[in-house]
Amino acid sequence: ALGAAAFVASGDVEMQYKAVVAPMLIAAVGIVLSIIGIFAVRTKENATIRELLKALAIGTNLSSVLIALSTFGILYLLGLDNWFWISCSVIVGLLVGIVIGQSTEYYTSQSFKPTQRVSEAGLTGPATVIISGLGLGMLSTAIPVLAVVVGIICSFLFASGFDFNNIGMGLYGIGIAAVGMLSTLGITLATDAYGPIADNAGGNAEMSGLGKEVRKRTDALDSLGNTTAATGKGFAIGSAALTGLALLASYVEEIKIGLLRLGETVLQFADGRAIEVSKASFSDFMIYYDVTLMNPKVLAGMFLGSMMAFMFCGLTMNAVGRAAGHMVEEVRRQFREIPGILTGKAEPDYARCVAISTKGAQHEMVLPSLLAIIAPIVTGLIFGVTGVVGLLIGGLSTGFVLAIFMANSGGAWDNAKKHIEEGNHGGKGSEAHKATVVGDTVGDPFKDTSGPSLNILIKLMSMVAIVMAGLTVAWSLF
Repeated sequence: ALGAAAFVASGDVEMQYKAVVAPMLIAAVGIVLSIIGIFAVRTKENATIRELLKALAIGTNLSSVLIALSTFGILYLLGLDNWFWISCSVIVGLLVGIVIGQSTEYYTSQSFKPTQRVSEAGLTGPATVIISGLGLGMLSTAIPVLAVVVGIICSFLFASGFDFNNIGMGLYGIGIAAVGMLSTLGITLATDAYGPIADNAGGNAEMSGLGKEVRKRTDALDSLGNTTAATGKGFAIGSAALTGLALLASYVEEIKIGLLRLGETVLQFADGRAIEVSKASFSDFMIYYDVTLMNPKVLAGMFLGSMMAFMFCGLTMNAVGRAAGHMVEEVRRQFREIPGILTGKAEPDYARCVAISTKGAQHEMVLPSLLAIIAPIVTGLIFGVTGVVGLLIGGLSTGFVLAIFMANSGGAWDNAKKHIEEGNHGGKGSEAHKATVVGDTVGDPFKDTSGPSLNILIKLMSMVAIVMAGLTVAWSLF
């Protein structure tokens, strides 16, 4: 939709087709080049965390460089207008992804000072661990947000020919920057999935009674997995920020289609001007619907969108708490009713615990999912197009920052515990270790549940708004 809209003024149907095909080709080539990056990841025996992170960075950076070079070739061969600067927009997306990844690595790996300070806070108790982790998470939002802001401005200017008034091409630049960022998804998703695999491998090693050397290695890999998982989550929410802007522009395109279906072929402005709907630009629709900060419907939508991010997190956090409570009750029941579990003479009922976790996960997500679907519909029926635009902007801006904060806080708490388990500050079993275990328990729903789910919230609300655009145009209370 953005590709077609960007070149609609030229009337060149062939160029519109090329603009639509271009991001698909970049993404397809990116899959292949990401596989090459995966095979470039190599490390030696007994490598440190920093050396393991460097090995992964080599694979990711190699994929990024190859994708950057191939992008210029793809857009040149397509013959896309302004192909060089549009390719630069793709490069901007790749660079934003790398910056977010490096920032996340710095704030969540125990090889660096921020997480080490969280482990030091364990010397004075769980409360200071929680405070330190929360502060770290809040500070860690600065670099990703600045990276996304710079990425939005640069990709817009590159694609628009450095003209802020050329909104159609500028938004296409932002959209294709998001494609560039997601083009390394093959290797990024692999490193993200690696985290829980390494974690479970460590659990298997401990439960099966393997030697200390095995557990030492799995702990190192688990620690690396915590950082790569946090990096993957930061990457996903960063791409959601760029994609959310592109979807917002797509929403305006759907509004245009909705008006045409209703038989409204002309936009009549308050100053007497009239523009055909089919020829109206993004700016024309913003003026027609009065999408400004002085419009109370836009402000109301923005506050509702911000509230949705926090409400969604609150519901998912409480869901984890309730499911954990049921699990604890079941474990206590088994200890009471099945003698010999602690001595290894009896087998626990693992299936029952898995069933509680699975049922809880499915049941508890019903309400948050419904809210994400209902919010854009109800907002549109009450406040119309302007309210929905405000809702999407509020949800995007607040959800992005909140997700980065939660993912990095959770990763830092987890690795602070790992840092102590390596023998620092008293080692495993010390008071400092017990304090960081509390922090890790709080951090798990932060980084594994609520933080990543905000990525889904942002995209789901945008998609529902686009699907329901026709209804929003046809009727609203105000």
